[in-house]
Amino acid sequence: MACNQDFVQYIADQCASAGDITVKKMFGDYGIYCNSKIIGLICDDQFFLKPTETVIPLLRIVDMRPPYPGAKNYYYISDVDDHDYMSMLVRKTYEALLSGK
Repeated sequence: MACNQDFVQYIADQCASAGDITVKKMFGDYGIYCNSKIIGLICDDQFFLKPTETVIPLLRIVDMRPPYPGAKNYYYISDVDDHDYMSMLVRKTYEALLSGK
């Protein structure tokens, strides 16, 4: 099932305070980027962040699942309506991926 474009834009808007947020279509779903670095996926109108150790204590709920069949587990973020929370998670994921943590 493909993503609804309105949902994709909503997720991008919710993460906007984290940096330069862009989305790119990938195989019917979307990759989401912060400052040109992929930090997660939007699949079937669900938001997934790449797993990083530094983000675990910041998650309200730790729910790991594959974003699509055959994929590795990502953090599934169900609370997408809190702009500050979403931006903080994306910013911290970006920083962790840059530092290799």
